[in-house]
Amino acid sequence: MQRTGRSLPASMLLSIRDRRMQKANASSPKRTGTTGTLVASYNVHRCIGLDRRFDPERTSRVIREIDPDVIALQEADNRFGDRDGLLDLSRLESDTGLVPVPISANGKGHGWHGNVLLFKKGVVRDVHQIRLPGLEPRGAVVAEIDLDGNRTLRVIAAHLGLLRRSRSQQAGVVLDIMNSPDETPTLLLGDLNEWRLGNRSSLNTLHTTFGPLPPAVPTFPSNLPLLALDRIMANRHGMISAVEAHDTPLSRVASDHLPLRAFVRL
Repeated sequence: MQRTGRSLPASMLLSIRDRRMQKANASSPKRTGTTGTLVASYNVHRCIGLDRRFDPERTSRVIREIDPDVIALQEADNRFGDRDGLLDLSRLESDTGLVPVPISANGKGHGWHGNVLLFKKGVVRDVHQIRLPGLEPRGAVVAEIDLDGNRTLRVIAAHLGLLRRSRSQQAGVVLDIMNSPDETPTLLLGDLNEWRLGNRSSLNTLHTTFGPLPPAVPTFPSNLPLLALDRIMANRHGMISAVEAHDTPLSRVASDHLPLRAFVRL
């Protein structure tokens, strides 16, 4: 049987080998010569760092480092109870200009099942909260944002489950969202929790809409990223460029995931 994709050990070796290069390139989120809308995805791990310290301000500083135009956050609310939001969104807006995509009130939470989608400029035209199937409570936020009056971007911000079967079912729901007749430029951002590459990946069904996929960039664990759990995908070839982890001294300790960022051209 022919194998496709790299094995996990090979991915680990490549990640370790490229570590110094990633550090050197991550000092500035907006590289000279790279243009477009800067998007990012960041699992903030309930603002608990690798030092086991709860520090929402540190999480906000990482977001300020990235300076994105659009960012999807995962685990930004408490997991249980009222699912209280953990970040000071008013201060984050003051510091970065990022505002959350409005969703239906859900207790004191920032988002929907811990998913928060923030953007700097534009008008939100449509928002949907999607409950994803599986044993764990998982969800996605789908928003259409009019960026500047003549460019509309659809963003699906999701956090998929830990079980492979659940991820496969959840990927099917994402495809159902995409089965509309229009061809709106669409991004899928989030912690998709899939480290497997090639034929073993539970995300294979997404290839029909989001393929060919950009290279998988390791983001987990943040102090020595080996697994590409976080992804940024687009439904148009060439729409995404410069996909990379935001690897800085602060981001390596603020969460167990590194943020993932990319430039989008519409």
